[in-house]
Amino acid sequence: MTEREGSEPPSASSQAANPLSRKLNKILETRIDNDKEMLEALKALSSFFTDNNLRTRRNLRSDIERRSLSINEDFLQTFQAVKEQLDSVYSDVKAMNDCCQDMTSRLKAAKEQTHDLINQTTKLHAESQKLQMKSQVADAFLDKFQLKSEEVKSLRGNRDGSLSQEFFQSLDKVKKIHNDCKVLLRTNQQTAGLEIMETMALHQESAYERLYRWAQNDCRTLTGDSPDISQMLCQAMEALQDRPVLFRYTLDEFGTARRTAVVRGLIDALTRGGPGGTPRPIELHSHDPLRYVGDMLAWLHQAAASEKEHLQSLLKKCSVNEDQIHDVLGHVTEGVCRPFKVRVEQVLVAEQDAVTLYKLHNLLKFYHNTIGQILSKEAALLTTVTEIQDLSHRMFFNSLNCHANKLLDKVELPPPDLGPTSSLTQTMQLLRDVLACHDASVVPVDDKKEDFKRILSCVVDPLVQMCSVSASHLNTSDMAAYMLNCIYLMQTTLALYEYTDTRLEMLQAQVDAQLDTLVNEQAAHVLNSAGLADIYRSVQQHQSKQGPLASLHGCDASTVKTAMSRFDSYLANPDSVIIPQFGLILSGRVRDSIKKRAIDLICEAYKLMYEAIFKSTNEYKEPQGIVPRTPDQVHKLLS
Repeated sequence: MTEREGSEPPSASSQAANPLSRKLNKILETRIDNDKEMLEALKALSSFFTDNNLRTRRNLRSDIERRSLSINEDFLQTFQAVKEQLDSVYSDVKAMNDCCQDMTSRLKAAKEQTHDLINQTTKLHAESQKLQMKSQVADAFLDKFQLKSEEVKSLRGNRDGSLSQEFFQSLDKVKKIHNDCKVLLRTNQQTAGLEIMETMALHQESAYERLYRWAQNDCRTLTGDSPDISQMLCQAMEALQDRPVLFRYTLDEFGTARRTAVVRGLIDALTRGGPGGTPRPIELHSHDPLRYVGDMLAWLHQAAASEKEHLQSLLKKCSVNEDQIHDVLGHVTEGVCRPFKVRVEQVLVAEQDAVTLYKLHNLLKFYHNTIGQILSKEAALLTTVTEIQDLSHRMFFNSLNCHANKLLDKVELPPPDLGPTSSLTQTMQLLRDVLACHDASVVPVDDKKEDFKRILSCVVDPLVQMCSVSASHLNTSDMAAYMLNCIYLMQTTLALYEYTDTRLEMLQAQVDAQLDTLVNEQAAHVLNSAGLADIYRSVQQHQSKQGPLASLHGCDASTVKTAMSRFDSYLANPDSVIIPQFGLILSGRVRDSIKKRAIDLICEAYKLMYEAIFKSTNEYKEPQGIVPRTPDQVHKLLS
């Protein structure tokens, strides 16, 4: 029992108390894969532990210690060289430190010795900077408020009087300095400002005087047909604007030069023509009034437009108003007024017909409006054109009045066919030519209306009066037909033109009066040819106290029946009973109107007689047999 117990294996507690067991268990439980230090140690051990035997195991510890000692000795030897190098560096640094200390002490000593010199140098440096700044300010002041020697020389110019671009640059600088001096006057530098202003003023006056003389001389040379206006002259005019008087005098000089050129150009155009003879001299066309005057006006218009372009080119850099330009243009074009006026007046006072005078008047009016778009209304050239235009207008109406007076002085008798006389036809042709000129003219509408009114008064009224005098020796019917033909010719002429409505209405009133005469004549002619005229008068004058109508002389039933039978023949052929004057009327519309209105009168007369015959108090037996047709039937037959 006891032996069995003693032979039993040791318990778990006894194993745990055994150190060797614990160590073995710990070694067995260790996971070498996760212990990096262990792996590194084993790897180092494998480098020299090659044989695993009892001797090497026993000497392992001493081998490791000996190997460690060898490594430490190598490390010590290596660091011994490093230590020697550090000691060398230390000695060098210490030597440098000693040198620096020595230099510092020497600098302190030198600083103490040169302290006063440094202070004096600093003061002199500061003073030098101030003086340099004052020098810069003085240079800037002189550059801003004084002229350089070359600028003064450019202002004084050369002996030949020519100008250069530097002159204008210097003049601009003088003006700028003069204006900038006003700022000095508001500071404590008033004395300097006044002195500089006086100096600059003297420079300005001498420069402007020289510039004015140069511009005047240059303007005097601009007398060619196409003047070459230089850029420098434009600059001179721009600069002279600061002296309005000199600017005005220079403009006058330019205007005088261009006036001479324009007058010479007109004379050359009249007598010599263009370069090489093309275009030909205007005087060659003096036999053709319209072309002659038109060529002169066209030349003047072109000259005025060209001179305006030249003046605008001269003043392109200047700020001038339109009045100044118009004044100069008026002066330039004034020289051609007299030669132009003399020649046109010679054309007008010659024996010109009314049409030519009126064409000249319209031509002058057109160019007056055209040139008026270039020149001012007060320009002498426009005034001259206006005077000549008024003269042509007066002479035109004088020509019309003379023509009308000739018509009335010697009135032509009506022709046998009662048509318009040759004088009337010629006058209407003249009127057509005049109105055609007026219709084609480019003039304002109000002027057209006024001219039409006056022209028609000068021509139509005398014509109507002439026709009335001419027809005074004719009988009533011939007079009416003749007047209708004459007025018809006037109406057909006036209807083609504008602004004749009032005159056409007046003529139509006279036509209506003459129509009434012929209508009454035609109706009376029909009634007389049928024998109904006396019967119609008796019916009109019959009164009940005179007794029955059938008892009156010439109104008995047989007489009335016979007359109605002849009237019935007229109804069968109405065109067979017409007054002779009817076929002489020129207007088909007037003839139709006479015919229609006469038929209306005849129908009214027939109706009055028809009602009187059928009236029982007039004691006509069997009135149906006397007047078989009713008024409506008669009207239908005649219509």
